[in-house]
Amino acid sequence: MEEPRRLKQPRGRASLKPGACIACGGRCESSCPVGAIEMTAAGEPAVEGAKCIGCAKCVKVCPASAIEMSFTPEEQAILDEIAASGAAEAAGPGGAGQEGEEPEAAKLREYLAAYSGVWVFVEQEQGLAAKVSWELLGAGKSLARTLGADLCAVVVGCQVEHLCHEAFSYGAEKVYLADHPVLAHYRTMPYVEAVCSLVEKHKPEIVLMGATGLGRDLAGAVATRLKTGLTADCTGLAIDDKRQLLQTRPAFGGNVMATIFCEERRPQMASVRPHVMPMPCVRPSASGEIISEPLSLTEDEILTKVLEVISDTCGAGHCDIGEAEVIVAGGRGLLAKENFAILEDLANEFGGAVACSRSAVDAGWMGVERQVGQTGKTVRPKIYIACGISGAIQHLVGMQDADLVIAINKDPEAPIFEAAHYGIAGDLFKVVPAITALIRQAKAVSHEPELCAV
Repeated sequence: MEEPRRLKQPRGRASLKPGACIACGGRCESSCPVGAIEMTAAGEPAVEGAKCIGCAKCVKVCPASAIEMSFTPEEQAILDEIAASGAAEAAGPGGAGQEGEEPEAAKLREYLAAYSGVWVFVEQEQGLAAKVSWELLGAGKSLARTLGADLCAVVVGCQVEHLCHEAFSYGAEKVYLADHPVLAHYRTMPYVEAVCSLVEKHKPEIVLMGATGLGRDLAGAVATRLKTGLTADCTGLAIDDKRQLLQTRPAFGGNVMATIFCEERRPQMASVRPHVMPMPCVRPSASGEIISEPLSLTEDEILTKVLEVISDTCGAGHCDIGEAEVIVAGGRGLLAKENFAILEDLANEFGGAVACSRSAVDAGWMGVERQVGQTGKTVRPKIYIACGISGAIQHLVGMQDADLVIAINKDPEAPIFEAAHYGIAGDLFKVVPAITALIRQAKAVSHEPELCAV
């Protein structure tokens, strides 16, 4: 008896869908085992058909489904015949199936489907919430709407139930509360225990935290415990068509923007710096559901003890530039520490604060708490006056969201002018005092009493 003809399944060749690439950073290029993909100057992949072996690895790693397998008419006819005869039991992307791939993919889908909801960790100190938490609730609202999921807040501390109601006013629909005496002061171990127990029980799809000192410590420990990914210092968050959180952050010293995502682990975790996301509108009458969860942890089980809390907000010369509405910042062009006095004079007339670039910190002219930029603070003042700052990308990412940017620099080709609304090409040692004098003069005129006619 003649054996039935066995058809060999064609593998095809990879090809790019026009306009679908999101320039994720060359995941397809790095996945190709034969070097058949090279990135063009536009950041899109170019496939050399003669080298492609049809392994479909680039198809699997593409976050935007921008690469597909293409077949010749003859190959497509074979695929149709295989499909009609039922010979293809498991087909992967483009028909390049592998034994055991289907059950594994089904298991992954089942695992991912068990997670739902967007959570925002509400950072607090002595019952006072950090503003970045409310900013993240605003960003989380958009993500939750896209996913069709709940926006939830996580409040951890001692006697902090009032923060639950505050979270509702900023958009949270549910609040998970862990209120226990051992959580009165932040310590890594009990906070990790509280957050991880909530995550493991309720399974959120996304967890967002502020990229503050506390947030960075907690987020890394939680992600390690949950064995999931964490993207730090994000500047943008979005959802793709596969329900993946696209996390954008500066990379390579701020010279490029990288989009990172976590394909096979949940929850997806990201931290965001203060003042990067806009503050949402407040609805004081809003309400929601509070879910209190017990914490089975005693003080004896915690090795770290808090002996004393010393606030850094009451020292001499302390200034939180993140809260200032007007900032006068100086860079290497100030030449010396004592020259920052002219910036102090101008800032005082505005009721603002003095900040600086990294070069001024490295020179020892100002403290790191006043540094604006990628390795400093992100600010969103109404007015930002940059004096003697060249405008490196590392500095721009920290102040580019200011409502009004004024640049003063003697170099008319300085990059800072490209980010400024108004620019003054001149000697800052002459320009800044002149502006200060004009403001004082204007104030004096506005406060002069009207003269009565005799």
